[in-house]
Amino acid sequence: MSRQHEDYNYTPEQRQRMAMRKKRVALRRKKERRKRLLFAAGILIFLLICIGGISSLRKKDKNNETDETIQANQMTNAEMASANSDALAKNTDQLQGDNAENGADSGQTADGSDAAGQGASSGNGEALDSSAYQFAKTDNTVGLNSAEVTSTYALVANATTNQMVAQKNAYDRINPASMTKILTLLVACENITNPDDTFTMTLDITDYAYVHDCSSVGFLDGEKVTVRDLLYGTILPSGGDAAVGLATYVAGSQEAFVDKMNQKLADLGLSQTAHFTNCVGLYDENHYCTIYDMAVILNAAMKNEQCREILNTRTYTTSATEQHPEGITVSNWFLRRIEDKDMGGKIMGAKTGYVVQSGNCAASFYERDDGNEFICVTADAHSGWRAIYDHVAAYNIYAAGNTSYTKQ
Repeated sequence: MSRQHEDYNYTPEQRQRMAMRKKRVALRRKKERRKRLLFAAGILIFLLICIGGISSLRKKDKNNETDETIQANQMTNAEMASANSDALAKNTDQLQGDNAENGADSGQTADGSDAAGQGASSGNGEALDSSAYQFAKTDNTVGLNSAEVTSTYALVANATTNQMVAQKNAYDRINPASMTKILTLLVACENITNPDDTFTMTLDITDYAYVHDCSSVGFLDGEKVTVRDLLYGTILPSGGDAAVGLATYVAGSQEAFVDKMNQKLADLGLSQTAHFTNCVGLYDENHYCTIYDMAVILNAAMKNEQCREILNTRTYTTSATEQHPEGITVSNWFLRRIEDKDMGGKIMGAKTGYVVQSGNCAASFYERDDGNEFICVTADAHSGWRAIYDHVAAYNIYAAGNTSYTKQ
């Protein structure tokens, strides 16, 4: 099972709560295994009782198959040719109709090109201009310096001019790990009207983070938290419990929320290269995107005022509850550890991630002193600190000292 947590997000108190919770999960798993063994034994007894009846049915089915074979062989060659001709004509008509319908549904233009991203629906009946969030590869786009930025996948883009500055394997498919939660946050913010509303955590939600070895805020079963706590908890400590709670609040279930996430990917013009299966970032072969896709997602999120505020928050304390009278203080450690580095500007937002299959990942948003804004996304760094220094190097080389990409 892939590890999904980031160790530096935990306080000693959270580690203690995690140890207690994992013991409870282990006990529950033991009980579930015992139930499964009893169930399997019952099935075995049932199968033994039914052997005689099954044998009789198989004999009857064999006789029926023999009769059907004899009847089928009675069809003449002429009848078979006629039947095949009718079927071919029917399938041809159906194929032509399906092609016409699929061409309309896929949003293709008259010349057959894919129009996705040129006029996708925003979900409220209005057209969304996804080009406002995407980046153009130009003659000035360079291959990213692998000696300075060691992550296997890396991209630097100018969010002011919508130009790609430098890239390395930017269009290769990866698992985005907890960078997924940037889209979780964006979809949630677009569907929440009252962040001060409350939501009661359930055992299924709190255990989800522990069973899948995710990072966690530390919310407990039955704890009534604010939606605002879920929003900040999803990003700062990369809380799996907060993310699933947020999804459940917005859509009723994580599955229904993921449908909204994939619709947002389509709205952003990314449905051909990105598809998500969960709101947390757990590894799944069908949960994927490119780092270019993640740059577009972060760009869209940073243009949402509430998302921008959350992604740019260093520390946050959740509201007081019966279970946590003083709240829970959480931190975005990437922001806190990169902010003292000399980059000729400042980091305005960031989200990290980790799964074994993608290594340490990070997406950050940088504002240069002259007001130009840049995005950096990296994946497959060998450590969390290496990911931080890769972003520092990327901004210093391709943004802070680069005068080729100025405001237009």
